[in-house]
Amino acid sequence: MASVNKVILLGNCGRDPEIRHLPSGQVVASVSVATSSRRKDRHTGETLEDTQWHRITFYDRLAEIAAEYLRKGRPVYVEGRLKYGKYVDKAGVERLTVDIIAGELQLLGAREEGIADTTAGAPPTHRALQAADSAARPAAAPLPATPAFEPDDDIPF
Repeated sequence: MASVNKVILLGNCGRDPEIRHLPSGQVVASVSVATSSRRKDRHTGETLEDTQWHRITFYDRLAEIAAEYLRKGRPVYVEGRLKYGKYVDKAGVERLTVDIIAGELQLLGAREEGIADTTAGAPPTHRALQAADSAARPAAAPLPATPAFEPDDDIPF
């Protein structure tokens, strides 16, 4: 049986990324992303806003990109997977965690000073890197054009 563990977030960075290096040399970046939803209270008619905070973890090249271009308040699109964990805090209480392990990152919003858009080659995003990889591959031969349908007068019915 197939299974899917996929998260898509469109929100704003809550803080600048925290960067660390694992003993293996792997780069890890952590950031929080806020998503909000609005609804009207049925009784008062007042608009209520509910903000959720998500912990995002980036690895390797994606962590380097996040460290360079993500900043507090910047809108961002992230795709990834959920990872559940638990730990014991200093008081001896077991705590549960939910992290999103990012697999894709796209920077959104207006271009900042000193940062070009992705069409100019920077800032690179995961999709931009994928596009560069596919550009290096040879292109498939174009399909021949199909002629427009022309009714045949020899049809007996």
